[in-house]
Amino acid sequence: MDRIAQAFARARAQKRSAFVAYLCAGDPDFDASLAACRAVLDAGVDVLELGVPFSDPLADGVTNQLAAQRALAAGITPGRVFELVRAIRASHPEAPLVFYTYYNLVFANGVDAYVRAAAAAGVDAMLTLDLPPEEAGEVLAASRSHGLQTVFIVAPTTPDRRLPKIAAAATGFIYYVSREGVTGVRDDMAAGIPEAVARIRAHTSLPVVVGFGISKREQVKAAARAADGVVVGSALVNCIKANLGNTTAMTACLRATATDLVAGTAH
Repeated sequence: MDRIAQAFARARAQKRSAFVAYLCAGDPDFDASLAACRAVLDAGVDVLELGVPFSDPLADGVTNQLAAQRALAAGITPGRVFELVRAIRASHPEAPLVFYTYYNLVFANGVDAYVRAAAAAGVDAMLTLDLPPEEAGEVLAASRSHGLQTVFIVAPTTPDRRLPKIAAAATGFIYYVSREGVTGVRDDMAAGIPEAVARIRAHTSLPVVVGFGISKREQVKAAARAADGVVVGSALVNCIKANLGNTTAMTACLRATATDLVAGTAH
């Protein structure tokens, strides 16, 4: 059983949903980012989703756009992201690591070469935000060849007829984007999450996670009642933004925030 499947199985055995944390790789710099990743994993995060910094992150709200800008300004390149993964893997050998990326980054470096390098560094799966399964043949082939799991998204606007194709392309888990628009902290929960998760589960036995706009423990708790996993990003990235230049305060904030949010996953 791979690391992702083990994480979800462990969460089920503990009668809770898995907690997926998003951080931008290299934000605000390499060393602080490594400390941030280790802090959330030590706080009980089940899966770490690493955003690969990109100059035009279309799916991301302002919080995560600024995180990518900070990482790029600090000189974070694809090679440095792989280096970060190797460092995380050294201290957390069993932690599932998922790349959250855009297709241009994969394509520009050569699809097979990029996927091979990601897998060799210790990445478990890749979610390519702007790559629909209909266009993903090369990525799917490279992922099969190099043992990388694939993650695809379902949106509130996704028609039922596309669900079988999305489910067939995914091998790690399905990511349900609970609202239209971009990532970010929201005060309200999106409607219709249980119905959407049930609709997806009719086409797959893979775990279904819910993200976008979830930032508080009560929101995690509501999503966890329906889904196998809950994704939180901006609320964690805000800890980095609020403590730039103070890694000790940043990691303390991340540990406290992650611990509080993980507590919401219990069924």
